[in-house]
Amino acid sequence: MNVIVSNKYQSLLGTLDVDIIKSISGEFEVEDLVSQFTNFYYNKMILDITALKNYQDIAVLQSLSVSMDVSNIILLLDDSEVVNSAKFLSSLISMGIYNFTRNIDAIKFLINNPNTYKDVAQYHQLNVVGTEDSGGGDYNKLNLRVIGIKNVTHHAGSTTLTYLLKKQLAKKYNVIAVEVDEHDFIYLNDKSLKTTSSLDLPAFIATNQEAEVILVDLNDRGSISACTEVIYLIEPGLIKLNKLIRKDKRTFEKLRDKKIVLNRSILNQRDVKDFEYESKSKVFYNIPYLDDKLDHHKVIEEFLIKLGFSRFEEGFGEEQKNNKLFNIFKS
Repeated sequence: MNVIVSNKYQSLLGTLDVDIIKSISGEFEVEDLVSQFTNFYYNKMILDITALKNYQDIAVLQSLSVSMDVSNIILLLDDSEVVNSAKFLSSLISMGIYNFTRNIDAIKFLINNPNTYKDVAQYHQLNVVGTEDSGGGDYNKLNLRVIGIKNVTHHAGSTTLTYLLKKQLAKKYNVIAVEVDEHDFIYLNDKSLKTTSSLDLPAFIATNQEAEVILVDLNDRGSISACTEVIYLIEPGLIKLNKLIRKDKRTFEKLRDKKIVLNRSILNQRDVKDFEYESKSKVFYNIPYLDDKLDHHKVIEEFLIKLGFSRFEEGFGEEQKNNKLFNIFKS
C-alpha cells in the first residue's frame, strides 16, 4: 500500500489507479512528514514536490534525504524553471533521489520499477565547480578508490566499521574517512575523521585527490552516486532482518551482485551458507563483533586483502602460520 502527499497536484494524483493507504494534502515541513511517517509502514510515498514548504530551496530536499528513506519516495516535480534546471536535478541524484518525474502516468511504473542510478545518470553533472585548476572535475582520474559503507539494516555499524577500516588502512595507505550528513565521528575523538554533506561530497572528493583511498560512511541513507564502490552492511539478527524484509521484500533482489557484508555477526560458516541460500544472495565477508578500542584486527586485515589492498598480503600468510593454536611442534 502507498501514501500520497499532495498540494498543487492533489486532483491529478487523485486519479491514480494505485493502492493507497493514506493521503494528506497541504504544505508541510520535512519534520512534519518525518513525524507522521517514521513508524508508518508503506510501500511508496508519492510526494507532490509543491507539498514541501520552500521546495525550490535544494536544502529542503537535502533535509528530506537525510531524514527519510528516499528510495521509497516518488517525487512528482512541478513545471517551475528552478526545479527543472540541470543543477537541481543533479543535486537530487547526488542525494540518492532517483525516482522523480513530471509525468503522472510514470508514477505507477516507478512504484513497481524504481529507478537505479543508471536510469538517471544522464542528468547527473559530475564536473565539480572549483576543481578546474586541478584539471577538471573527474575526481577519479588518479585511480582514487572511494569506498562507501552503507547500512542496509538499521544502524548496522557503518560508522564504527569505517573507523576500524581507516585505522588499519592508515598503516599502509594514504586514507581519509568522511561521514555524510551525520556527526557521529566526534564521539570517536579522532580529529583526522571528516564530516560533510551529501551535496558537498563530490567537492570533498575532488579536493582530496592526494589520497589513495577515501572511506565514506553513508550511514542508513547516504547516496552512493559519488562512490566508486559500495559495501552494503547487514546485521544478521532476526528482528533486524524481519524489519528489513517487511519494509521491502525485494531488498535482496536489489542487492544481487553487490558486496554484502555481514557485520556484528555471530554466524558461523554454516550459518552464512544458510543465510545465502534463504536470501538468494552471496555474502562477500562475515565480520563478527569487534572491540573498537583495539588498533589491530586480523579479521579487518583479511577483509582489506579481499577488497584488493595488496600491501597487507606481505607477511600475512607467514603470520597466520606462526600463530598456531598450541604451537607445540616446532619446524
